[in-house]
Amino acid sequence: MTMMMTTTKSIALLLTLINLSIPTECNKPTAFETVEEEERLSLIVQKTVGQVWPQPQQIVSRDTVLILDPVKFKFVYDGPECETLNGTLDRYHKLIFNPPRIWKSNSKSHRYRFWHSKKVQNDLTTLDLTLSGKCDKWPSMGMDEMYTLQIDTEELPQKAKLIASTVWGLLRGLETFSQLVYKDRDSGAFLVNSTFILDFPRFTHRGILLDTSRHFVPKHVILDNLDAMSYNKFNVFHWHIVDDPSFPYQSKAFPELSQKGAYEPEHHIYTQDDVIEILDYARRRGIRVVPEFDTPGHTTSWGNGIPDLLTQCYTMDGDKLVPNGFGPINPIVNSTYDFLRTFFKEIADVFVDQYIHLGGDEVSFSCWESNPDIMHFVNQSNFTGYNQVESYYISKLLDIVSETDKSYIIWQEVVDNDVKVKEDTVVEVWISPQEKELAKVTSLGYTTLLAACWYLDYISYGSDWKTYYVCDPQQFNGTAAQKELVVGGEACLWGEFVDGTNLIARMWPRASAAGERLWSNASLVSPQEAESRLEEHRCRMLARGINAEPPSGPGFCDVDYLVT
Repeated sequence: MTMMMTTTKSIALLLTLINLSIPTECNKPTAFETVEEEERLSLIVQKTVGQVWPQPQQIVSRDTVLILDPVKFKFVYDGPECETLNGTLDRYHKLIFNPPRIWKSNSKSHRYRFWHSKKVQNDLTTLDLTLSGKCDKWPSMGMDEMYTLQIDTEELPQKAKLIASTVWGLLRGLETFSQLVYKDRDSGAFLVNSTFILDFPRFTHRGILLDTSRHFVPKHVILDNLDAMSYNKFNVFHWHIVDDPSFPYQSKAFPELSQKGAYEPEHHIYTQDDVIEILDYARRRGIRVVPEFDTPGHTTSWGNGIPDLLTQCYTMDGDKLVPNGFGPINPIVNSTYDFLRTFFKEIADVFVDQYIHLGGDEVSFSCWESNPDIMHFVNQSNFTGYNQVESYYISKLLDIVSETDKSYIIWQEVVDNDVKVKEDTVVEVWISPQEKELAKVTSLGYTTLLAACWYLDYISYGSDWKTYYVCDPQQFNGTAAQKELVVGGEACLWGEFVDGTNLIARMWPRASAAGERLWSNASLVSPQEAESRLEEHRCRMLARGINAEPPSGPGFCDVDYLVT
């Protein structure tokens, strides 16, 4: 937040130096040609042209345009050797000029047309990219994603330059540049307006949660979703990889977990090679992968492969429940912690990110309360409630994870149940009323994430993205210091009714609303002012092969006839 305040003070000086004017008619929805057309389209949200999603922190444009020739245009990189960028510039060249779906114009002589109808300056042949700092291999919590982008400014006439101090800033700036370029409907020419942008995220943690346990999600769909995340400047893939229904992660140390816990152990699993590919694909798009292995609850599938890991439940008269009468992980036997120590050592080695999500939500105490061994343990320990059993388990788990030098995220119930956790714990709020929960968690001094208002598996008729758009992680009664503790949030898509057939359409562009809220300035509060840009962005994603659903009722995209 300090960085953002300092940057804001410099904006006025930068804008003075570049001497750009506020845009007039450029990049606005086109005017209607007839009264009849206006009446016919009166209920249709008109798309913008060449505007950015999420909205940059500071953008100034002019109505002068430059033409980009796909054959001549190139990216020119200036900076240290940067393996992270391998393939990135070619990828963005294709996204701009030859995306998977592209409509063809029948017009000819586009230069003649535009020279007479637009303020065409000249060809733009290069975008110069400058990395002023070192090139990191892996994204991380709190990474710097700031960039500046100049296109045909007074300082750089008929040229374009992207500057960032990190490779992550370059990636965000490349995405912005790719969205500024638009294809003219009349001529088919690729154009870009004279523009200056100074941009950085409002929140450092901007996540998407995918649940791959309740339904298996094929690897190619996960990769497609990572692409979509990069188009919306999300930077965290929260991979809720296992849960009660299935255990698709193929463990090196405990292969029986997926052999006996997956829906089907040959095709419905993520191998070590799959995980490595997903991690690499994500990092090249500036996306962290935070795995979640939720315990002590949500572990039914774990018990299939690890005997005696789960608690045996009993009836009130002391008889064992049958069949499959098992509850959360058994917290009172040493074998539990021997297993967890080995398992999380593997997870720490496989998943590069500093953070592991440890879950901790929805732990039912009823099974623990029915088990005579745990009742004896509670009495011997002088515990007054079973939340203290949970606290005992979580404390030992956190110590185990700390041994791997990893940090951790937990769901809010752990704190709600008065479990003692470490000061550096990150707490994710998912239960409403979120304002009350945010105030409580931040009052305890914990770094906080918000998910409660962005549960995308709850669907409704109409433009429900507008509800997501107006949700703000810092809208709660708290001090400025408390609000500083909220470092972002996540849009969550749980998998009860989602698999590879509908995940992308269910996610996008509804998650885009959360993406703009987490990236852009807090002053953007109107869905009505945003919807034309979102219409354009949805069509842009569709052109790039992301089957995003319509966000705002009747309308069309130039490439929707190409969708199969």
